[in-house]
Amino acid sequence: MRRLMRRLLAGLAGLSLVLGILAGPLQAASPVKDKDTATYDLIFKEGTLDGIDRKDVLTYGKDVSAKGRPDIGEKTSGTLRLAFAPENMAELRFAPKGEESGPFRTLAEFPASVGNPLILYFVETVVRDMAATAGGSPYYIRNRVKASLLESVPVETSSQPYLGKDVPVQKLILRPFKSDPNRDRMAGFADLVLTVTVSPEVPGWYLDLTADTPGAEGEDQAYRLSLHLEGAGPAEGAASPEVTQ
Repeated sequence: MRRLMRRLLAGLAGLSLVLGILAGPLQAASPVKDKDTATYDLIFKEGTLDGIDRKDVLTYGKDVSAKGRPDIGEKTSGTLRLAFAPENMAELRFAPKGEESGPFRTLAEFPASVGNPLILYFVETVVRDMAATAGGSPYYIRNRVKASLLESVPVETSSQPYLGKDVPVQKLILRPFKSDPNRDRMAGFADLVLTVTVSPEVPGWYLDLTADTPGAEGEDQAYRLSLHLEGAGPAEGAASPEVTQ
């Protein structure tokens, strides 16, 4: 177990560097003792990649927009692929929009036995984009987001379409800065809403991951990030990844 955790944290550290964040990694496997971890356990559910054919690839669409920073959306919107590598590792790969026919860049790899690393990518991306757009310390932003993951929130149950059929989903809504004393300095991110939509009937557990900053009436949102599961299947015809060290 110790060896497994070292590999997980090494992968997280690599992902943080790829995303341009110089703070410590999000340690998803270390909830605070004595906290109600029901929300955390749903968001970071273990074993979400078990049972998926190791020849399959999970594909996610990624859309980003940031008010005043069109470059963020232009450079980081595109397609994510989760593919399996030797020694039961899961790799996250990315290609910008319009370049999906070329090589996908490998962002980081994680032990597949732990779970789907997409949630870690989602959190770190929000931290990076908020720091780049609104300013402020990524250390502080990450700690506030981590704290919200340990807060108990209601779980909404409903159904959503996936590949032409409705599947049962659970939805969790987090507001990391709802009571933050520095809300007035967050340049539109004070009311940031993180929505995690999961389903046992979709491969990899996560159907949608979104981050929204509701804009004032008549104004554009300060930021929006959406990761949506588009499907899973054999990697036939997929371009070879371009590994990033």
